[in-house]
Amino acid sequence: MEVYLAQPRGFCAGGVRAIEIVERALEKYGPPVDVRHAVTKVHDQGKPTVTKGRTLILIGHPEVEGTMGQIPAPVLLIQSVEEVNALALPADEPVAYITQITLSVDETKDIISALPARFTDIQGPDIRDICYATQNRQSAVRDLSKLVDVILVVGAANSSNSNRLREIGTEAGVASYMIADGSKLNPEWLEHARTVGVTAGASAPEVLVDDVIEAMRRIGPAKVQVLPGREENIEFRLSARWAAS
Repeated sequence: MEVYLAQPRGFCAGGVRAIEIVERALEKYGPPVDVRHAVTKVHDQGKPTVTKGRTLILIGHPEVEGTMGQIPAPVLLIQSVEEVNALALPADEPVAYITQITLSVDETKDIISALPARFTDIQGPDIRDICYATQNRQSAVRDLSKLVDVILVVGAANSSNSNRLREIGTEAGVASYMIADGSKLNPEWLEHARTVGVTAGASAPEVLVDDVIEAMRRIGPAKVQVLPGREENIEFRLSARWAAS
């Protein structure tokens, strides 16, 4: 069996930074909760718009309760172009929009294009604020789908970005499955597969990918190779507070 690993896959720079902060904080203070910088940036973008009298629209999944809870006014959550057109707001309503950071450019572009067609007075963030890691991982799965019979996506069942990777594989006509770790591997998935692709969501550590590969090797011989892909050289520095601890 040929096994191809998507590149990039798994942890993004924000995830690596968050884990390092949590590990240091646990050593020093006990168990706090830390939020990655890109998430707090979305919160900060949303707050000023409502104080200026604009209705805020959030493009995202229902899981973005944290962002909605940080905005001191009602937030309209939308997930599709159809929901843009169905918003019970007049066309001249002053609105602003922000996006869930784990949505890719491909996922948001149609919705973002529909908003100016629906509203005459609209403000939005810089498109560069959309998570680079999400876009890169989705592009890698599209490349992977051209080479394999089956795709395994390592990630939690409730992870929207992991589920989206599985959907992209399925949309490309490849049997694609979510898998939390090697213990969840169903041998029937690989029964007729000569080539298998493996990727991982942005919050899935590489140790889980290794676990899945070992589970595959228990079923039969597996030759593993990493596909060429976009290199991610981004590193989010620790704040002075944590760098010194």
